[in-house]
Amino acid sequence: MDLLRYRYVAPLLLLTALTGCTQQQSSPDLKEQTAQATAEVKRDAQEVVAGIREGWSQDKPLDLNIATKEQLLSLPGVTGAQAGRVIAGRPYNEPHEMVTRHIMPKTEYDKISDRITAKK
Repeated sequence: MDLLRYRYVAPLLLLTALTGCTQQQSSPDLKEQTAQATAEVKRDAQEVVAGIREGWSQDKPLDLNIATKEQLLSLPGVTGAQAGRVIAGRPYNEPHEMVTRHIMPKTEYDKISDRITAKK
């Protein structure tokens, strides 16, 4: 009867050892997969935020009298120097004053004219 018990113990120990090794080997793979999935979610979330910002700025014109430098830089073709001149030239009664005050060339103004406003 003792011999019969030992006959099942050896395969059971072998199976337990193999199971333990398999679990240890999959752990780094699981960590890598989790890291990749987290990176993808983060990237997707950043794209969603950028899309919301872009959509919001297109629906709502940017007020030249209160816009931050970062907001002005988000307009197509606006450079850091131009954004600084826009801020320094405040207040504006109308957006076209950027051209008449020589803050921005008309060609550049035409690119953003539908995205800006000047509220009093």
